[in-house]
Amino acid sequence: MAYGQTGTGKTYTLGRLGEEDTANRGIMVRAMEDILAEVSPEIDYVLVSYLQLYMESLQDLLDPTNDNISIVEEPKSGDVSLPGATLVEIRDQQSFLELLRLGEAHRHAANTKLNTESSRSHALLMVHVKRTVKGREAAHSSDNGNSTSMARSLRPPLVRKGKLVVVDLAGSERIDKSGSDGHTREEAKSINLSLSALGKCINALAENSAHVPVRDSKLTRLLRDSFGGTARTSLVITVGPSPRHRGETASTIMFGQRAMKVENMLKLKEEFDYKSLARRLDIQLDKLIMEHERKQKAFEVEIERITAEAQNRISEAERNYADAVEKERLKYQKDYMESIKKLEEKWMMNQQNQGDERKEQMVHIAEEVAEVKKLLSKETSLRKAAEEEVDNLKSQLAQLKMSEASANSEILKLRKMVEDEVCQKEKLEGEISMLQSQLLHLSFEADETRKRLDRGGPGKVPGGLDSPVSQVRSQLKDSGNGEKASVAKLFEQVGLQKILSLLEAEDADVRIHAVKVVANLAAEETNQQKIVEAGGLKSLLMLLGSSEDETIHRVAAGAIANLAMNEKNQELIMSQGGISLLSTTASHAKDPQTLRMVAGAIANLCGNDKLQTKLRGEGGIKALLEIVKCGHPDVLAQVARGIANFAKCESRASTQGSKTGRSLLIEDGALPWIVQNANSDASPIRRHTELALCHLAQHEVNAKDMISEGALWELVRISQDCPREDIRTLAHRTLASSPDFIAGLKRLRIDY
Repeated sequence: MAYGQTGTGKTYTLGRLGEEDTANRGIMVRAMEDILAEVSPEIDYVLVSYLQLYMESLQDLLDPTNDNISIVEEPKSGDVSLPGATLVEIRDQQSFLELLRLGEAHRHAANTKLNTESSRSHALLMVHVKRTVKGREAAHSSDNGNSTSMARSLRPPLVRKGKLVVVDLAGSERIDKSGSDGHTREEAKSINLSLSALGKCINALAENSAHVPVRDSKLTRLLRDSFGGTARTSLVITVGPSPRHRGETASTIMFGQRAMKVENMLKLKEEFDYKSLARRLDIQLDKLIMEHERKQKAFEVEIERITAEAQNRISEAERNYADAVEKERLKYQKDYMESIKKLEEKWMMNQQNQGDERKEQMVHIAEEVAEVKKLLSKETSLRKAAEEEVDNLKSQLAQLKMSEASANSEILKLRKMVEDEVCQKEKLEGEISMLQSQLLHLSFEADETRKRLDRGGPGKVPGGLDSPVSQVRSQLKDSGNGEKASVAKLFEQVGLQKILSLLEAEDADVRIHAVKVVANLAAEETNQQKIVEAGGLKSLLMLLGSSEDETIHRVAAGAIANLAMNEKNQELIMSQGGISLLSTTASHAKDPQTLRMVAGAIANLCGNDKLQTKLRGEGGIKALLEIVKCGHPDVLAQVARGIANFAKCESRASTQGSKTGRSLLIEDGALPWIVQNANSDASPIRRHTELALCHLAQHEVNAKDMISEGALWELVRISQDCPREDIRTLAHRTLASSPDFIAGLKRLRIDY
């Protein structure tokens, strides 16, 4: 932090770029060189935001349209965060120098007697560094020897966060010396008040006072954790050599002496990455399930093979035994019949012979009988051999049955193993359900955090339009915890088609979580085209029409609002009946956040020149006018943004000659509401309604309706009192160029 009188070299010390001579580099450039030299792209993230505190209004130097950033303090830790500020990731020194040039170009400066380029605002450079600590699990497990591998795997990765804040304070000055006048005098008053509040806080801290008035100024609220918290703080004081400024020099040195008495307690900030742990457990579970399925399939194949082999062997043995028995029986029966036939023939021949021949025949017959007996004995021995063969076959059959019994016992063992595997699977499923409940709890906490962040203030939107979905996007980016990285990893591992298929799941919780994942993916421009090509837009619209859950309506409308930021997607939303679905959702919604998302989606569609007539024909303007009944400031801001977009497109079409006749907004009755809210206390509502009035007044055919509704008074007020110069100039030019308005001013006797 640099403190001192104006013109003494604070900006030179901190913000000098040193492009011509590197020896002239300021502290900002040198500090970033040291940070980039120490970080690793694989495990570190470096994010930079550049802000200015001007007239007690915190503005974004990287996006000048973001001119009212809110300050959020964490109640428990006391940390200060800026949810609406632009965060840019830095990879090299050149990109950082480009950011500094851009920020310095937008910083307020003025010419005074003390300094030709006097800074009229306090500049704050914030550098956020996040590092994922590896190897921590091994250190934890060595502390406890009884911890199991499952317990070690359940330890989440560790994330460390650091923040560097470089503050270039605006110089203190005396009005009589600086010669400030008019607006410059008001700037000097604001600067001196904030520096006075800073001095009070330093005095209270130096004296160990029980109360430190950090809420007296936005500057002290921003620097709360720097000079009175857990940070290491360095102070640079600058003085001028002129004797004329001896009083300012003494005051600056006394401020530095008091600041040296302040002691801060340094603190290491670490967080656990539970989402990375859940992702790792899911991968481990998938591996175990795949291994179990592979073993079970191999086991079933082996059982089928053993059973088939045993059946084949049994069938073959039975078939061989039956064939052998039948063959032997037929052979013996044939031989027996042939022998009996021969004996009968010979006996008949012997009966016919007489005398000695009969005896010879009897002898021959006896020999034949002996031969037959011999044959019968031989056949008997063969039969015995056949019976022995049958006994052998029976023994083989018994052995086969024994092998079958052993195979059955093996099958029983395998079945027991399968049952053990099933028990283990049930145990794993129980652990999975416990982890799922933890994940649901984390998801609930994340939702609660988003709701709190939504109540914290508006976010940043390109082009100055306060889109609710962009607010969610910036809040999620600032909230930490690696949620963006988790969703990207989920997208890569599960696949977009599978995530979209969960939108049609029967379980309501599954649908809610799925649509949240799709909404987070749609918040990134790189994912939007993939979601639309995969049918995600059609699924979101169908879910918006079929579901009755308001949480699903809110998140789905936010995702559609994100997708509606692309012109090609806007035409698809309109062609698929998106306006009628959004209007129906708004008519049944009770939650202001749901109405804010619906209004934001319609507001994005209102900015498309090609869809003006179709959007109005399908009731888009009437839906916005119905939504205003909610009365919530954030909802009214989105309605005002949509009306401003529609009026701007109409004004452009009228200028180009493609549109004639009264404005469609006036025909639908939106003008009274615009006039009523043109001077609203809420800055976003007032800014957009003022723009809408100016754009409507660009077309001469609308002038009579605007005069009759009282819009002329508001245009005069805008041209004189509007804080934004571009809107003020537009209102002035419109009044001066319209004959009807000039006549109305004369009739009402308004000097203009």
